[in-house]
Formats: sequence, structure tokens, C-alpha cells
Amino acid sequence: MDLLAHLEAYVAAVDEASFSRAAERLGIAQPLLSRRIKTLEEHFDGQLFDRSRRQVTTTELGHLLLPYAQDVLDRAQRLGHVARSARQSAVHGVGVPADCGPAALARVIRAGAERGITFGVQELPPDEREAGLADTSLAYALVRVPPEHAALRVPLGLASAPPPAPEGACADRPEVRQRTRRRAIHLEDLRPPRGSGATRGRPAAVPLLTMIEDQVPFAQDRLRRAVARAGLPEGTVRPAGPMATALAEMLAGQVTLLCTEPFARRHGANWAPLGDASLHRGYDAGAARRRGDEANVPDWLAALLAAAVGAAATAPTTAPDAAGEDAPSRLAARG
Repeated sequence: MDLLAHLEAYVAAVDEASFSRAAERLGIAQPLLSRRIKTLEEHFDGQLFDRSRRQVTTTELGHLLLPYAQDVLDRAQRLGHVARSARQSAVHGVGVPADCGPAALARVIRAGAERGITFGVQELPPDEREAGLADTSLAYALVRVPPEHAALRVPLGLASAPPPAPEGACADRPEVRQRTRRRAIHLEDLRPPRGSGATRGRPAAVPLLTMIEDQVPFAQDRLRRAVARAGLPEGTVRPAGPMATALAEMLAGQVTLLCTEPFARRHGANWAPLGDASLHRGYDAGAARRRGDEANVPDWLAALLAAAVGAAATAPTTAPDAAGEDAPSRLAARG
């Protein structure tokens, strides 16, 4: 027996002094309301209503039990309010890369608030984001995967110091910004011209720094092989230290930085896309699998996270991957 539904029928019938009006108030058929009251009377082993007269009247037992029934319904209603408030006030952790723009992350937080969800955005390295989904300390996270198998693909490129603006020109003018854009660049382009100087008999190449977001094993292995194919000296590519220092060295013209275009533009750097698409970033938007919940990322949140990392608006979310699975199936399996 659904005790709350049966008590609702009983209290409504007392209030309305009519089974038909009580059924209309609850939005159910009158025979169903009558059955519920009959079941409740059998449960309490006594009549709650006197049906011998034309108008339904409440018996002595019905009057006696009424305040207790109302108290049960009131407590159940308060319990529901508390549960809803708890869900809305709970902080849902969202793991993102450290190079996302603050404005894009603000849109994630605002969109959650509009839906009654409190998001706690956390900038974390790739391995910590995966671990957070596994132990459910994060509700959602962007997980690094090879770009050819990814739901979201983010182009990478090389950031360098911007060229000086022509004398008398404003660096913010469109025609000046246009001159800073370059064709796709390849790692071979980092090799200096012959005779430009040597270290131990080899040309000195401009160092290329990689951010922690690209220091995942499969990405490092691909970059290492690409560097070897390009004929760059060993040690040309190295991990970046503190980000402020890496940015300062890049803007001073001492190094180049492997990063996304939005990140480079935010810091006033020149950026050229990397020609080798296999070195670009790939992401899946993952959700923690909690008891009783489906491990799905809402479409609106996935779109905002894609924008935060600079992924294309039309990501190939349904293209089969190498294992024959489409992206939604892979996301559900990953949890």
C-alpha cells in the first residue's frame, strides 16, 4: 500500500466532504479514491466515513486519526523540500584543463546556477581528472583521448612572440592583427637555417615547451616520434615550468609554446596551427557513475565545456572509432 497516496485520499475526502470533489482535487478517478479509502479502513480495522447518508460524513475514528494523517503528509512534504534543497546546494565538481579561459568557465557556472546546480570548477591535470571521475570526487570532467577517437577535437599550434607592429600602426587594428596570422606550421620549420650557429656541431633549434595538459603518455610518445622525424635535436622539446615563466620566455622570443589558439590570443602571442593533426588534443566529456544515476553529461554542459577548451562547435560525436563504437557509447562505458 502506498500509505502517502491513501492518506492524501482520506484527508482530501474529509476536507471536501465529498468523494467526487476529493477525487477531482487530487486529479484521480473517483473509483480509485474510493478504493484507497476502503483499503485504508481495512488497514486501520475501522470505518473512517459514514456512507449511510446522502452526504459523506466522518466517523469518530476518522476525526481521531485526521490530525495524525495530516502530520504524516506535512512531514513527507518537508522531507521532499529538504531533499530538493540538498540536491541544489550540493557542489558538483567539474574538472577542466588549466588553460581554459575564465569567461568560458563563468558561462559553465552561470548555466548550472540557472538550472539549480552549483558547479565547482577545478583546474586539474589530465590524470587527476580521470581519477576524480573514478572516485566520484568530480561529477563531470574533460578526459584526454587520442584526437582521432575523440568527441571533441582541439587544434594545437605554436605560440611565439608577436612581431612588432609597423611604425605608427596600432597593434589592435584588424589589418595589423591579420599580418600576425600564419599558415599551418610543421615541426621541421623549427630547424634554423644552416650556418645560423651550432651546439656540439648541430644547429641550435628554438626550444618548444609543452604544457602539463599535453604531458599524457600517448601525446608525449606521438610528439617524441614527430620530433625525431623532423630531425630536431634531442632536447628541443621539453616540459614547461611554471606557466608565468613559460609565458614570459615565449613573449621574450626565447621559446615557442605548444598551446591552443584561445590561450595564445589571451596572452597576446602570435599563434600558428600545427599541421600534424595527430598531435592535436582530443577530449571526451565524462560523468561520474553514482548509484542510481546514469553516467551522462547533459548536452548543454558538453557544449559549454567544448567551448571552454576551444573545440570546434560541430564536433564529430557520432563517428565510429577504431573499436567500432560511437562516441555516446564510449562516453557511457567510460563513466
